[in-house]
Amino acid sequence: MEQLKKELNFVQGVGLLTTSLLGTGIFAIPAITAEIAGNNGLWAWPLLLIMIFPIGLIFAELGKYYPSAGGVAYFVNRAFNPTLGRVSGWFFLTVIPFNLPAALYIASGFWVSLFNIPPFVELLIQLMTLFFIWLIGLFGAGASGWIQTLIAMLIIGLVMTIGFSSSPSVLTIEWPNLWQIDAVSLMNALGVMFWCFVGIEAFVHLTTEFKRPEKDFPRALIVGLVLAGFIYWACTAAVLSLSTGSIVVTTALPNIIEQLFGQQALWIFCAIGYAACFATINIYYQSYARLIWDQTKQDFPSIWLAKLSKRSTPVNSLSFVILLSGIFLILIHFFTISLTSLLIYANGVFVFIYLLAMLSAVRLLKGKLRIIAAICTMICVGLLWVIGYKSLYAIGIFIFLWLVAKCLTLKKYH
Repeated sequence: MEQLKKELNFVQGVGLLTTSLLGTGIFAIPAITAEIAGNNGLWAWPLLLIMIFPIGLIFAELGKYYPSAGGVAYFVNRAFNPTLGRVSGWFFLTVIPFNLPAALYIASGFWVSLFNIPPFVELLIQLMTLFFIWLIGLFGAGASGWIQTLIAMLIIGLVMTIGFSSSPSVLTIEWPNLWQIDAVSLMNALGVMFWCFVGIEAFVHLTTEFKRPEKDFPRALIVGLVLAGFIYWACTAAVLSLSTGSIVVTTALPNIIEQLFGQQALWIFCAIGYAACFATINIYYQSYARLIWDQTKQDFPSIWLAKLSKRSTPVNSLSFVILLSGIFLILIHFFTISLTSLLIYANGVFVFIYLLAMLSAVRLLKGKLRIIAAICTMICVGLLWVIGYKSLYAIGIFIFLWLVAKCLTLKKYH
């Protein structure tokens, strides 16, 4: 049986998760947090980490005891039944047409802001980005791990430079007293900040490619989670410390860069910003490829998507995802389709995926871990409630896929 190559270590794992969590968020969410919550945002990041940490812990334990390229779909399969697991796998892929093209638009936006390039050139940059992701995929998860570890170091270096080049440094910023915190603004900020930690579910798909998944995967997940949280906090502190006047989300960090280092440093900021976006997009494409390979291997083992390359990487399924994204990019370009509302619905998909993982953990894990998984389940339900009616998109898609799977199963046995 064909198996994915085991080549990831602890350091590469930390680099992969950290960059997937930072991604596009590091250049927007700290400014949004500062705009919504002011200095209360300093408390928001530790609070969010307290909320996310148990979810990360459960993902780490699931990845430790049930390593699989199928990720959440595999957990659901083991906890419930193959049909529900299959539905969960295909359900995860419903975000591809709009989530990934949106991320590519954010990535190319750095070059648009710097060089004021026309839309057609921006489309070419996006397509070239897809090509580079495909090239990296030819060499397996090890190549992605080292590249994204380097990008993680660049992001950390940039944030630390911003934070500690200022006088005084971000570590001296004054925290508001707990009894002075505006709970409403804090909760509003948390609603936005949660999306900084969407990416854990994609990281789980790489568990089978760790040399020591039972040891290195949980450690990499927890360390990457805490590291990303600290970087977000430091960046928020920098925005609060160095911004003059009202905070404009799109220009907050570029203005700080220009203030500290001059206009000539903006191109470095744009290059690192693009690299951060590239890192997030890359891990999602590599994860989607592995999920498609795992799903087709089970459901349609004879087709080309179920085959691995000579390097034991799912190049065929990666090529399929790249091609699909390219088609949607071109459609979005020519029909000027707005992605804002679609992204909101995509968030509902991600929360629903987290909910499925936590429900699976309640069935699969034991003792204290089962109790933590139950608490995490309630957190996910609460998040779906916060999203409101827009979460009906995710619920409706899941029910539709489940009905299709049930019909196919019945047809198979009759």
